[in-house]
Amino acid sequence: LPVTTIGSFPQTGELRAARAAVAAGTLGPEEYEHRVRAEIERVVRLQERLGLDVLVHGEPERNDMVQYFAEHLDGFAVTRNGWVQSYGSRCTRPPILHGDVARPEPITVRWAAYARSLTERPVKGMLTGPVTIVAWSFVRDDLPLREVVGQVADAVREEVRDLEAAGVPIIQVDEPALRELLPLRRTAQAGYLEWAVAAYRRATSGAGDGTQIHTHLCYSDADQILAAIDGLDADVTTIESARSGARILNAVGSFGRGLGPGVYDIHSPRVPDAAEVEDLLRRTLAVLPAERVWVNPDCGLKTRTYEQVEAALANVVAAAATLRAELSR
Repeated sequence: LPVTTIGSFPQTGELRAARAAVAAGTLGPEEYEHRVRAEIERVVRLQERLGLDVLVHGEPERNDMVQYFAEHLDGFAVTRNGWVQSYGSRCTRPPILHGDVARPEPITVRWAAYARSLTERPVKGMLTGPVTIVAWSFVRDDLPLREVVGQVADAVREEVRDLEAAGVPIIQVDEPALRELLPLRRTAQAGYLEWAVAAYRRATSGAGDGTQIHTHLCYSDADQILAAIDGLDADVTTIESARSGARILNAVGSFGRGLGPGVYDIHSPRVPDAAEVEDLLRRTLAVLPAERVWVNPDCGLKTRTYEQVEAALANVVAAAATLRAELSR
């Protein structure tokens, strides 16, 4: 029952202000990098102290899981004021994908490598998948969508290879929009899932056998496309479960890979207690063997405060420890 998180840790007001100051020219790149590195160390030390098994660097350098990559890829433009509502009061600025996509240089490697240098515990590299990058952008219409996704998949593939070359042992490629793009017409759904799954595998299959590939899906009725999720061929899938009342557990009995049904609803400021997390884990263990179960929140922790996150993750670790003790008897 290894414990991990999905990737992001709280985006503090100080981090957002620092990015704004860089854009305004009032904060230099060296000082900004110093602040990002300090935040990464803070996140790594917090995870070590709480007792998590697989760590993340917390993504303090990222404004958004799609926009950040668009800013570093050829073929994309980003806006200053092109805000759209994501959910509730949360807004994003979708990139404009206007040309052929290429990756001029590594995007995430230095941050992941720095986090890895701080700890003896395994650290995940964190990437956004090709389907999601395209789904959450305004996309050129002069090429079939599957070809555009394929171009992005090639860029992600290069990043996967560079992370692996830097010694990052686990690489998570998130694909939360996989279900979102599913066509309404049933006759078109199989064709879409075929090329979308192929694009994900194109992005990740360059990694060697010694690298563990993770993926993540959230808030997407994923139980409806479980066969396609299995087809992604990721070693571990983390997926929303707590918020939807563990509905996904009704469909995962035949799932043959590592699975982390979320035990903590991150869209609420409420901190789950250890008994609640333990109950969700027991329900998971009733349908999956323990060696395939991972323990994680529903989604990233970007929108929460450090106070909330520390309390919740402490309870998650405690619940996992209780069940590990029982299983070892």
